[in-house]
Amino acid sequence: MRAMVLEKSRTALAMRERPGPAPAPGEILIEVAACGVCRTDLHVVDGDLPNPKLPIIPGHEIVGRVAAIGAGVAELALGGRVGVPWLGSTCGVCDYCRAGRENLCDRALFTGYTRDGGYATHALADARYCFPLPDGQDDAEVAPLLCAGLIGWRSYRMANAVEDLAGKGPRLEALGLYGFGAAAHILVQVAAWQGRRVYAFTRVGDEAAQVFAKSLGAVWAGGSDEMPPEPLDAAIIFAPVGPLVPLALKAVKKGGRVVCGGIHMSDIPSFPYRLLWEAGSRERCACRFARRAPPRGSRADTLIAPGSSRSRSELVRRQFRFRMADRALDRRKAQAQRPFHFVYLIVHVRDFEHGADQAMEIDDLSVVGCAHAYVMNRADQFHLGRDLDQCLAHRRNAFG
Repeated sequence: MRAMVLEKSRTALAMRERPGPAPAPGEILIEVAACGVCRTDLHVVDGDLPNPKLPIIPGHEIVGRVAAIGAGVAELALGGRVGVPWLGSTCGVCDYCRAGRENLCDRALFTGYTRDGGYATHALADARYCFPLPDGQDDAEVAPLLCAGLIGWRSYRMANAVEDLAGKGPRLEALGLYGFGAAAHILVQVAAWQGRRVYAFTRVGDEAAQVFAKSLGAVWAGGSDEMPPEPLDAAIIFAPVGPLVPLALKAVKKGGRVVCGGIHMSDIPSFPYRLLWEAGSRERCACRFARRAPPRGSRADTLIAPGSSRSRSELVRRQFRFRMADRALDRRKAQAQRPFHFVYLIVHVRDFEHGADQAMEIDDLSVVGCAHAYVMNRADQFHLGRDLDQCLAHRRNAFG
């Protein structure tokens, strides 16, 4: 197998050839088709996250097919299409695992961080933490759902969305999203379809992202230094920026929730205690950036609502050949340096054998491929995919 390997923090990835791995009991070997480029990959490469397994193959938004199956794996079949998320394995026996809170397991392993990930032609994965995926959908469209989609939904649940729909908790009508990137551009469509008012907070002066947020259903969009037109019932912070925490606390009403959805964040500055307690109570609910395994036998099929209600997601995708993974990481880092419409980066592993030495970045902004139709049904379920009988519109010249 061939892989792009991080051998030392803060260095470039290196192309390496390794013996083809064999799956251990409970594992599968995946022939990788594509792997999304997430900001967490940058945190691993740049040394922001402590104690990575080095050398490590980054990448935790893996889409591919089962090439070999280890002993004891009954739920997956050879040739089946699967996705691999950030949470790669847990012990299964500790109090957290037994309570269904595997993301808190002290012996958890994380894809592309403490176990090898998807910037490779093949990857090993714990079968318990793999999602069966339907055929018929582009690999690059599915990959972002395995991190941005999952953590977005998990954070949304912790913001009281599910309890509200079930009539078991406080109403969630006004929702703030801080950092309008991978997860937020999915979640805004889910929340808007469910009838919630979504307020999008972007980098100061990023007017293009604000227009994009409104096009996906946000009722208001502004800079992260602004206050929304109404107090928020909850706010979710996706940007890894600690100073956003007191700003979000200030924006929510008494009894509201602020959810920190990332695995890494810069230091949170000191702030007045009254933001937590002021003639009532505010709740701050912190989330780990992780997703527990799906129930046994579950499938990640479609993210579509009952009936004909649909939502669209239009994004620019830049796709990189396998050897170009370093360039993809550089572009991911550059997204924090200048404002533009959300761009998702994909490393296409399956193209490796075809002209890799002369590979060039696919960067035609005049023709922008469609991405996903994201609509959540009202059950407490998370599904992946899109309605294949609907041809989504293509957005042209998205950078204006």
